[in-house]
Amino acid sequence: MCAELAQKARQTGLRSGGAEPILIKIWYNCYTVRFDFDPRKSQRLRENPNRGIGFEEAQEIFVHPYYQDRRSEIPEQFRAVGWVGDRMFTLIFEVREDEEGEFYHLVTLWRSTREEERLYAQNS
Repeated sequence: MCAELAQKARQTGLRSGGAEPILIKIWYNCYTVRFDFDPRKSQRLRENPNRGIGFEEAQEIFVHPYYQDRRSEIPEQFRAVGWVGDRMFTLIFEVREDEEGEFYHLVTLWRSTREEERLYAQNS
């Protein structure tokens, strides 16, 4: 995604009346989030008809605007509510750290409840 934005910025070489280029600045933030999860649990979630996706697909939540709050303090877990395809999901994750830096450990997920959808609509 970052490469696509940079390419668009480079391609914006508009000219005014054929003479001077128009300076257009496009600002964007790009960072990489690393994810960790149990692949067996991801497969079980995907096979569950009430969930229907695994952690691989759920990472899409972080590509779009999403609502986030703290779910619990011990262990410190966060809840992210956002879109995966055309459905809204809730993902529980922990922020962990290793020698390479921070990463998100994905714990569980489900289709968002009406209350979670309302939180998303009010805050995103």
